[in-house]
Amino acid sequence: MNAVAHPRIALRPLLPQDAPLVADIFRASIETLTADDYDAAQQEAWMAAADDASAFADRLGRQLTLVATLEGSAVGFISLADNERIDMLYVHPAAAGRGVGAALLDAIEKLAAARGASRLTTDASDTAADFFGKRGFIAQQRNTVSVGGQWLANTTMTKTLTPQGGRA
Repeated sequence: MNAVAHPRIALRPLLPQDAPLVADIFRASIETLTADDYDAAQQEAWMAAADDASAFADRLGRQLTLVATLEGSAVGFISLADNERIDMLYVHPAAAGRGVGAALLDAIEKLAAARGASRLTTDASDTAADFFGKRGFIAQQRNTVSVGGQWLANTTMTKTLTPQGGRA
C-alpha cells in the first residue's frame, strides 16, 4: 500500500521561480479564508499587493521566506523582515487546518531566535489573530490601515522568544 494517511509538511527556502505560485497562494488565501472578516472591496485591495509580480517577488526575496509543501506542492509561505517582523503568513485554502501555518510559524520562530531575536511581531488580520493568539502572541494594539483606497483592520501582536527558539 502506497497511500499516505498523513502527508508530511516539508519546508524549504523561497526560490525565484516560486514567486507566481506564492502570489496565487496569497490571493486564494485572502479570497477564501478572510471572507467572514473583510468585504469584497477590502479583499480586492489587499490582493492587489501581488498584482505587480516583480515587486511582490522582490519583497519576498529581501526577507527570510520559507515555503511549505505537501506531497511536493507548495501550499503556504511565511516571510520574516528585519529578523523580528512576520510580514506575511499565508496558507492555501485547500491546506488550511492541516498544520501548515503552525509548521511555518514554528520554523520562523526557531530561525529568528537562533539569529538573536528576542521577540517577534506581526500585524495580524482579523482572520489570523486567533491563530497567532493560540501560539503565544499577545495583542498590543488595534490598527486601521489604508490599502488601495480601502480601510482594513488588523492587530499588532508580539511574542517573546527564548534564546533557543522555544516558546517563552
